[in-house]
Amino acid sequence: MKEFRLTDWLPTTKKEVELRGWDQLDIILFSADAYIDHPSFGAAVIGRILEAEGLKVAIVPQPDWHGDYRDFKKLGRPRLWFGVAPGCMDSMVNKYTANRRLRSEDAYSPDGRHDLRPEYPTVVYTQILKQIYPDVPVVLGGIEASLRRLTHYDYWKECFKPCILCESGADMIVYGMGEKPIIELTNKLTQLIEQSDEDLAYDENGQSYIGIKAFRKALCRSSEIKQTVVLYKKEDIPGGITDQDIVLHSHESCLENKRFQSENFKHIEEESNKYHAQRIIQQTGNRYVVVNPPYPPLTQKELDHSFDLPYTRLPHPKYKGKRIPAYEMIKFSVNLHRGCFGGCAFCTISAHQGKFIMNRSKESILKEVKAICEMPDFKGYLSDLGGPSANMYGMRGKKLEICEKCKKPSCIHPQICPNLNTDHRPLLDIYHAVDALPGIKKSFIGSGVRYDLLLHDAKDNQINHAAQQYTRELITKHVSGRLKVAPEHTSDYVLNLMRKPSFRLFGEFKTIFDRINREENLHQQIIPYFISSHPGCKAEDMAELAVLTKDMDFQLEQVQDFTPTPMTVSTETWATGFHPYTLEPVYSAKTPKEKLAQRMFFFWYKPEEQGKIRAELQKMNRPDLIQRLFDKKTTTNSFPRRKTYEETPVQKNKKENAHKRKFSRKQK
Repeated sequence: MKEFRLTDWLPTTKKEVELRGWDQLDIILFSADAYIDHPSFGAAVIGRILEAEGLKVAIVPQPDWHGDYRDFKKLGRPRLWFGVAPGCMDSMVNKYTANRRLRSEDAYSPDGRHDLRPEYPTVVYTQILKQIYPDVPVVLGGIEASLRRLTHYDYWKECFKPCILCESGADMIVYGMGEKPIIELTNKLTQLIEQSDEDLAYDENGQSYIGIKAFRKALCRSSEIKQTVVLYKKEDIPGGITDQDIVLHSHESCLENKRFQSENFKHIEEESNKYHAQRIIQQTGNRYVVVNPPYPPLTQKELDHSFDLPYTRLPHPKYKGKRIPAYEMIKFSVNLHRGCFGGCAFCTISAHQGKFIMNRSKESILKEVKAICEMPDFKGYLSDLGGPSANMYGMRGKKLEICEKCKKPSCIHPQICPNLNTDHRPLLDIYHAVDALPGIKKSFIGSGVRYDLLLHDAKDNQINHAAQQYTRELITKHVSGRLKVAPEHTSDYVLNLMRKPSFRLFGEFKTIFDRINREENLHQQIIPYFISSHPGCKAEDMAELAVLTKDMDFQLEQVQDFTPTPMTVSTETWATGFHPYTLEPVYSAKTPKEKLAQRMFFFWYKPEEQGKIRAELQKMNRPDLIQRLFDKKTTTNSFPRRKTYEETPVQKNKKENAHKRKFSRKQK
């Protein structure tokens, strides 16, 4: 195990800056998470990327936003800009449940403390920085700002809000994974300093820094920086508004007509997932939000560079003796790739990372695994070899030119794209190489597995054989007793709105899972995840979900109520009442009473819920479901059962005639 010194972490205090012999910092990052120097934590990644460019960077984790703001003052002004990166999760999702109740702990804070993070830290931190240093640029990054870059619905305030630049007062958003845009931004500012000092400002010690005036000039002097968001007056928009731009309904129009917001979102999502996107512009008050297109996906070399930086992989020494829940979860895990082409309607991964898969090389992955093997408390068990979806590594379009013209948000819904290469062999090669290392006893797959990819019937038999091999190896070698998968629902209508495969596929996968367990004499469980109150879901759909999962011998544990989060199709549907792609009205359960009426069906097996469930089913006129849920003698093999409709007169006559014939035979 390598012995680390304090200077092996990015500095967090003035003393740590002085230990490095620095008299001025180039960039200071403020994070609402504890500082963990690990490639799974955004502030650490951005800090290390900038450090590798020769810049002097510090991180101020979880600054105290009360009192005299000393944490915001202790490192002074940076030479280039302040960065605000609120955390790996949206602050409100991190803090509250779908019922707006405080979570049991803050996973990204020492000892799970709740009092180290404000609500909406992006806004709180920026406003404090602008109060103290009004002339220093503030650049926003991370999930919170990234997903609030245009008009968005805020579930906790129950209203539509404008771009977060308006409320916070910041100067720019870097959205998505920010390695490339922050390097380009920093290079532009550095060139400005080298070319002329006429626009520079000077602090009380005579040290120069980039002020707001110079920052704006740097942005206007050359082409716009991709993957950034800036507020402009109309006359200052670089190049003006052109026919190539996508001009959305204004923020004010969306407040007046929710349908406009729904129309906007289709364009927002499509441009987030295109290989060559267009610029998006939205008027907000007397200014215009300009969203520059994202960069193309990182190359393997670029992604390796981000992961191969000299992380200690440890929390900062200031947290010695304290437990940080999120770190405990990922400390022995390895991320194999970025991006997800699933396009799930309720998920923000593609909005932040994009739908195109970016793979690390085998060499980079093995290098990280070897570093984990040297950690003193590592016992030989990797908790996860995964990614946003565990089994998408190495998958991409067979013909790039087709992908470059595509604007569909999902490559596998409503069916798997014929241009998608679904070969699992590259991933199996990674698994075999990792498991062959001397320090590895077993590697588990903790990330979600897309079973629709495993069950896909490709034209290439070798690819089909690899999927079967992957399935067997996953179940026999990489499951720690319980395999978690996410069918999410049983209703085909709701699943279609979710952009998830039919529940029938889950049944097929479970059959394979059970068969392999029998063949290998294993006693493992499959643990399905489900969501209630998703747009389109009604109480009757949840009742049928309860019956179908009961028929499969499940008593559900991993369940959640739908939480509207910014920048997802599901949230826009929930908040506006219209589906962004069809503009058709969609029902959503919104009141606490409606939500509880759905959620209780998850727990049909609990005595305290059964009376309420019976009463609800009687209201629905569904005595058949009461019998199937609570009559122990009733069993069925009708899997999966489609929604029950009223019998037609023809069906009733057939049934009555069959009954008469049966009775007649008995009489004879």
